[in-house]
Amino acid sequence: MHYILRNGRVVDPAHGRDGQFDVEVRDGVIVRVGTTLAAADGVTVLHVPPGCVVTPGLIDMHVHLREPGQEHKETVASGAAAAVAGGFTAVACMPNTAPVNDSAAVTRYILDQAAAANLARVYPIGAASVGSKGEQLAEIGELKAAGCVAVSDDGHPIRTALLMRRVLEYAGMLDVLVIDHCEDPTLKGDGVVHEGAVASELGLRGIPGEAEELWVERDITLAGLTRSPVHIAHLSTAGSLRAVRAGKARGIAVTCEVMPHHFVLTDEALRGYDTNTKMNPPLRGSADLEEMLRGLADGSIDVIATDHAPHHADEKALSYDQAPFGITGLETAVSLTLDRLVHAGVIGLSRMVELLSANPARILKVPGGALAEGAPADITVLAPDLPVTVRAAAMRSLSRNMPFEGWQLRGGVAATIVGGRLVYRNTAVEALAGWLA
Repeated sequence: MHYILRNGRVVDPAHGRDGQFDVEVRDGVIVRVGTTLAAADGVTVLHVPPGCVVTPGLIDMHVHLREPGQEHKETVASGAAAAVAGGFTAVACMPNTAPVNDSAAVTRYILDQAAAANLARVYPIGAASVGSKGEQLAEIGELKAAGCVAVSDDGHPIRTALLMRRVLEYAGMLDVLVIDHCEDPTLKGDGVVHEGAVASELGLRGIPGEAEELWVERDITLAGLTRSPVHIAHLSTAGSLRAVRAGKARGIAVTCEVMPHHFVLTDEALRGYDTNTKMNPPLRGSADLEEMLRGLADGSIDVIATDHAPHHADEKALSYDQAPFGITGLETAVSLTLDRLVHAGVIGLSRMVELLSANPARILKVPGGALAEGAPADITVLAPDLPVTVRAAAMRSLSRNMPFEGWQLRGGVAATIVGGRLVYRNTAVEALAGWLA
């Protein structure tokens, strides 16, 4: 297919673009970006609706697709469908499947399922330790050769400082990123929410922010020792962000991500005992949320990711103590970011694209993050002023466990293009009706 996206506002911070441009795509590849590109015979012209914004494809570097082994929660295909509906052209999926993705066979299975779905690109993340048990180093070289873009025991912190050192050393030699879920399990104990006044009022066991901060400090120190990069998953406290800032100032290769729920909700949302507010790290206090906003604005935080963690309704219907941690996020992230960050004046659109596209591509060392000539045509079209009402029943994910039901937000996704193919078109944007699927 050969077409031109005509006269959209293109926001591409990697190339310093923010203005009216055309983007020409042929056979799944971007061939030209410029103003008033001439359309040769046989080239389709797709007019970008007024007010819409063309960006490099968004990349979510932290999702849980559940397959193999937990297909009642999500499959690779349903997760990929949710991803493109949420504006993501690519996702990186964590290894806490059943069996754990600690072998080439599981990695290849995930990639085969993604190829069959033929929607978003899927980048597997392999386990850092065998079975994610924190006892024995996984075969990181084998995982990389099979297609893994990083290693992590996400869902579990890498258990000991010695093992974390070995993971960083080995992964560093292979040029593989290490991502860690930072949490001291001895401090977390059997906690289920943020330790604070709200937890005490509700009679729920708390998890102190220091449980995260101790592990963040540990990992940054070890990254400095080994001179290998580390990425801090789902950062949630002011102390953790302070540690990241200090590590960067010392020249340590540390990056971090924050989730939308940690910049739009506090532990006040726990009132009512809705288990869709139960996540790990837990919703923190207002001071932590304000620091996440500052980190997003000043560049200290590198990435917005979702930690998309689908669970079946029956599992979330248990008591608060017994229900699993986690919420879905692929189909709400863009609207929450536009509404609560961009329209609120916290960040601009260019910074949003850095956080959701350019930086994830750079950190994971995967294609994308820029509208570059010769690159795969992975493109997201945003509708920044589109009224959006969050409805779980309309979502593509197999699970509905999220705390935003009924929220009215400003901004959404108009279309998602992967490899030049239009894989999602928002029917609420009427001006897209003529675009070819």
